Amino acid sequence: MSRRSCLPDSLRWRAVGWMEMGLSQADADRRLNVSRSVVQRLWDQYQSEDSVSRRHFSGRPRVTTPAEDRFPALSARRRRSTTVPQLVADHFVASGRRISAATVRRRLHNAGLYTRRPVVCAPLNGRQRRSRLCWAREHVSWTRQQWTSVLFTDESGFTLENDSGCLLIWREQRTRYHQSNTLERHSYRGGGIMVWAGISLGGHTDLHAFHGGILTGVRYRDEILDPYVRPYAGAISNDFILMDDNARHIELWLLRTILRVTVWREWNGRFNLQT
Repeated sequence: MSRRSCLPDSLRWRAVGWMEMGLSQADADRRLNVSRSVVQRLWDQYQSEDSVSRRHFSGRPRVTTPAEDRFPALSARRRRSTTVPQLVADHFVASGRRISAATVRRRLHNAGLYTRRPVVCAPLNGRQRRSRLCWAREHVSWTRQQWTSVLFTDESGFTLENDSGCLLIWREQRTRYHQSNTLERHSYRGGGIMVWAGISLGGHTDLHAFHGGILTGVRYRDEILDPYVRPYAGAISNDFILMDDNARHIELWLLRTILRVTVWREWNGRFNLQT
């Protein structure tokens, strides 16, 4: 059952009328879709004050009108990356009234807006979107047995240093160059590691780590195709399909000549099926 913080006077008097005609409080709260305590307080107020109008409480008046309360939320939804100081400035330009940053945050929280990290995705143009949509429509009716023949693979690189430019610290005034406020970072970054793995509907490969050097076609053949992909392809069936994310041309040549399997290749948002 949903709860309402307040009811308009028309619904308040309607609830009282129902109960005067003999309707129980349980039936009244179900009709109004409110909790039992709301109806009980309305009836108690009517019995003691002969009125069900909302009581006016004293307190600090709101500095914004209902229309101004909606302005920060509308602006934030139109420009997702806007900041609170920008919203304060925009509100002053639109209404001529100055409000605090805390007021803007409260209005945004009341509208259900909170600061979060955005989801990152690859930018796609119209042709790439049409290609992906066509690929999805071709395979939307695939059975579970057909998907068991597909092995999805990918590589990921991990660095030993933080590469985020959004790192913030707390510091006192005039201590910008203090040693405790200085973050050491190499110009060409530190060491890192690249790993590879594959998954399918029925299992997964072991996690493979590349130890130094550049991933060339020869290393891809010696460290990935022969020890991992070839046994996996033989264990599945003759309909084995390899989804090689961002496969380069030399890797595709190796896959076609060595394994002779179907390859789903994704490169810059395009799907190319090569056998």
